[in-house]
Amino acid sequence: MQSNKKTSAFRRIFFYFYPPENNLIKIPFLTLIRKGKLKLKNICVKNHLFLLFISMLAIISVRGQIGGDNTYEFINLTSSPRIAGMGGDFLTINDNDILLTVSNPSLINEKMDNQLGVSFVDFYTDVNYGFAAYSKSIKNVGNFVGSVQYINYGTFEGADATGELTGKFYAGESAFNIGWGRQLDSLFSIGANLKFIYSSLESYNSFGMAVDVAGSYHSRDGSFTASLIAKNIGRQLTAYNGGNIEPLPFELQVGLSKKLQHLPFRYSLLFNHLDKWDLRYEDPSAQQIDPISGEKIEDSNLEKFADNFMRHIVLGGELLIGKNLSVQAGYNYKRRQELKIESKTATVGFSWGVGIRISKFHINYARSTYHLNGSPNYIAIRTSLSDFFVKQN
Repeated sequence: MQSNKKTSAFRRIFFYFYPPENNLIKIPFLTLIRKGKLKLKNICVKNHLFLLFISMLAIISVRGQIGGDNTYEFINLTSSPRIAGMGGDFLTINDNDILLTVSNPSLINEKMDNQLGVSFVDFYTDVNYGFAAYSKSIKNVGNFVGSVQYINYGTFEGADATGELTGKFYAGESAFNIGWGRQLDSLFSIGANLKFIYSSLESYNSFGMAVDVAGSYHSRDGSFTASLIAKNIGRQLTAYNGGNIEPLPFELQVGLSKKLQHLPFRYSLLFNHLDKWDLRYEDPSAQQIDPISGEKIEDSNLEKFADNFMRHIVLGGELLIGKNLSVQAGYNYKRRQELKIESKTATVGFSWGVGIRISKFHINYARSTYHLNGSPNYIAIRTSLSDFFVKQN
């Protein structure tokens, strides 16, 4: 029974984001076999993008219905539990957390020197991904963060168009990032991430490059930060086995965070997809019909505007309990509208996390609800290697 429930949920998410009218692949039969691995039978392939199409089953991040239009979507996956706990895919909190810099390089500063951070995300079925970063400051040049992120889609059992098994194959993607940040003055900082991307889906491989550019404003007392970010400016250098060059998931974002003066609380407000206004998705299964006229009930212009506006916003908060404990919570309206089930909306779109400091280590854990079928688990640990060296007098 559990297997059937999981199969139904994955089929719903899969065809929700990548419907057959995309005309990339025809899949008459899709099922899950033991241990969560996928088995594909009777696959009729129209072009070489079928593996990319299948691999995107795992990527159900905040991209929503605009997902599937770009390649290398994995580089937008949230790696930091702190970010996931506050509902978004980047933060503007300027407190020397190295795990925030992969999505906001303008936070890179000299106080992160010699800091190391790693994270791991237990996604759905056998899919998992992770991230590791190390920072170093060079005087008169700037502050650098080298990082590696990967996603492992697992091992698949393939079959040809007749249903004959062709053996198992692997699918995964990775990126090596070089981040740079510099404080312009006491109020402004800038930063950039250079990404070298590699994708391997069975026998299909692709390379690409991208750049993130960001700038931040910091108040003099350090309680307020605002950032403007342009993500994934670049291109696919080599297509999958000689196919067409595909676009990268470019996005323009703005975020702000504010720590309250008289309460140990910080709130975060993120504005995503500023480069694209219309993020609405009309779900045919959720349409309301007038029982008298039989016509579809349309939303008013005001309702459409409010719905579209909220799909660009992510709300988050962080409660600071002393110096060694913090609790995060977030709400992603867009995620909830696209992935909820009308008969049982539950906590889809909500997220939470906790951070604790033990000796020289900062440990964070978070869960973010995408679907009733389950929630990904995020865990990360970071430390400053300089703390392990005793200063000589």
